Amino acid sequence: MRLALAVSYNGQPYQGWQSQASGQTVQDKLEIALSKFAATRISTLCCGRTDAGVHGVMQVIHFDTDVQRPAHAWVRGPNALLPRDIAVQWARQVPAEFHCRASALSRRYAYALLESPVRPSFEAGTVGWSCRPLDINAMQQAAKRLIGEHDFSSFRASACQALSPVKSLHHINISRRGAYWRFEFEANAFLHHMIRNIMGCLVYIGQGRQSPEWMTEVLLAHDRRAAAPTFSPDGLYFLGPRYAAHWGLPEQTCGYDGLP
Repeated sequence: MRLALAVSYNGQPYQGWQSQASGQTVQDKLEIALSKFAATRISTLCCGRTDAGVHGVMQVIHFDTDVQRPAHAWVRGPNALLPRDIAVQWARQVPAEFHCRASALSRRYAYALLESPVRPSFEAGTVGWSCRPLDINAMQQAAKRLIGEHDFSSFRASACQALSPVKSLHHINISRRGAYWRFEFEANAFLHHMIRNIMGCLVYIGQGRQSPEWMTEVLLAHDRRAAAPTFSPDGLYFLGPRYAAHWGLPEQTCGYDGLP
């Protein structure tokens, strides 16, 4: 039996998603809880790995098991064993040909940012920060220059293992509520640090340190050195993948509405 699960987590205390020898990753904590619940070793695959400090709203995983439990038990059982900042959101049995990564049509992220002369306090670790005012029109003009299929080498981390820097960025939506900004990104796939590097450039432009036209120069340079410094992971959230309707999987979880 193949199961798909959605997992949400606060990434602050963890060394990213992918399992490490330290055991201090989200995957490590999840697999321990699943294995205890199932009374057998459970190994998982995820849709999109997240870095240290990055949060997950709907990380989708899958695994195969002979253990027979109703779907709701695969939510409540592991949640009783997980740390309070990691929670299974839903569970579904899926056909054997489903693959959480390969079956995804696109992936979605959001970046939450506080615009304030004073650094974040109670929301520390869950939002990025700009101490200067931001110009939404300038950032929107710059964002439009990235839409479409491009070589995103200028926004790629040196450690990125993707086979190609060419990705198709479907949209970037920028909105504001009070002092909080929300940037939403959707693409067929993302390079390592791609969103955080784009955010660095958008904030530079929003603060008036560069013009919207500079974004085109950075994109066409195909050189990481042309872009702004990598922005903080604090406000980055993996919203989850989109799948074809015939898989019957939810497109979002309640946490989507709770972001700033």
